[in-house]
Amino acid sequence: MIINFVIDPLVFRAIEVIAILIAAFSGFGEAQKKGMDIVGLYVVAFIAAFGGGTLRDILLDRRPLFWVEHQEYALLVFVLSFIALPLMRFFKSIVSEWVLNFADALGLGLFSVASTGLALEMGYQGFASIIMGVITGVFGGVLRDVICNEVPLILRDGKPYAVCSFAGCASYVAMVTNGIETAVALWASILIVVLLRVLAWRLKWQLFQLWKHKD
Repeated sequence: MIINFVIDPLVFRAIEVIAILIAAFSGFGEAQKKGMDIVGLYVVAFIAAFGGGTLRDILLDRRPLFWVEHQEYALLVFVLSFIALPLMRFFKSIVSEWVLNFADALGLGLFSVASTGLALEMGYQGFASIIMGVITGVFGGVLRDVICNEVPLILRDGKPYAVCSFAGCASYVAMVTNGIETAVALWASILIVVLLRVLAWRLKWQLFQLWKHKD
């Protein structure tokens, strides 16, 4: 059986753009909380949007880097920074925590699964591709929090985050290697990540609850 690991280029690019916009939005929010100016806003948004994908491309030895190859991505975040600065307080008042968490879960799913698919397409083995997807999904947020002088969300939230990414990426590898059509596997795996992360937030799932000391 011939296994097709190739994701439609137009679909992959659409996923990249949506994930970048979501990650940049999270960067705008964190920068606004810290009272940063326009330069800080752009730097934080840029790191949040491109940090994970940049590390992925470096590890995969993929050149040029995806935001260098498509400079319009960086330009888009640059333009949005000027729009976001005066509007962030307004958006903060009307956008609920639910919307922010859902957007974060969607960005995690899009970045993670698409990057796993890219690694498979480039000939990397299953587990390495899964880890590549997880790294891509979480690293931008880690860098965002570090530059904002915060303990990264993945280390302080307590709720499954990287685990949700891993589950979706592993599902994608399992599906495509067992002959399921790439497009079906892609969207189903993204949905798995989003659902798991949203449920973890709504139901307040905690990792290693038994390890926690009770007062």
